[in-house]
Amino acid sequence: MDNIADRVSAVRAKVAAAALSVGRDPAEVTFLAATKVQTVDRIRAAIVAGVDAVGENRVQEMLDKMDAYRGVPLHFIGRLQRNKAKFVVGRVDLIQSIDSLQLAQTVSRLAQERELVQDVLVEVNIGGELSKGGFEPEALREAAIQVARLDAVCLRGLMCIPPYGLPEHEQEILFLRMRDFFVDIRQSICDNTIMGYSTPRSFDTLSMGMSDDFELAVRCGSTLVRVGSAVFGLRPAAAGPAG
Repeated sequence: MDNIADRVSAVRAKVAAAALSVGRDPAEVTFLAATKVQTVDRIRAAIVAGVDAVGENRVQEMLDKMDAYRGVPLHFIGRLQRNKAKFVVGRVDLIQSIDSLQLAQTVSRLAQERELVQDVLVEVNIGGELSKGGFEPEALREAAIQVARLDAVCLRGLMCIPPYGLPEHEQEILFLRMRDFFVDIRQSICDNTIMGYSTPRSFDTLSMGMSDDFELAVRCGSTLVRVGSAVFGLRPAAAGPAG
């Protein structure tokens, strides 16, 4: 369907080249197709072309297209309101946008009621933007430890969306800062003395990088890139950022 297969191949090749350029194994990087406003047929075409996962930004759109996601993990990557968490918990493999302790507690309560454990990422407001959700960097370590202690969530890592349009060197600084947070917090939550766990928890995902910057993100340590327009083409302006 149009050039989706070719675009998926091109993104995959760029991810591999970026990883190899800094001595990383390309297999360490998950390639997620951000499918906001895409039709079921286009989503299926991306899955057939070989993306590793798909991600939706909006709860209702996700619910309307559940049949489209068969065969790959489904992530929720948009801002999640607490009153809509009941529609997401247990339906997705990973919630990437835990932006408050209150939301994490709601997700944990719902997961416990449904007798499951929900994988999540903590979102970091790495650029300090008032328009974006996420934990402030100064509060991140303690917030991550509190989320990791909840009974029915498994904290898998961190996610960020840097400010749009930054020069590459400024974006690189933010991505490298995220990598440092990731390494520090991973050491903390896998330390049984701090966390009180009998076994280490999985903390293996650093989600950063979209269509305009995923190669830089991979070079800076990203383990998951969220790519929309580079797979599907430009979205209508009313649909918001292309991913």
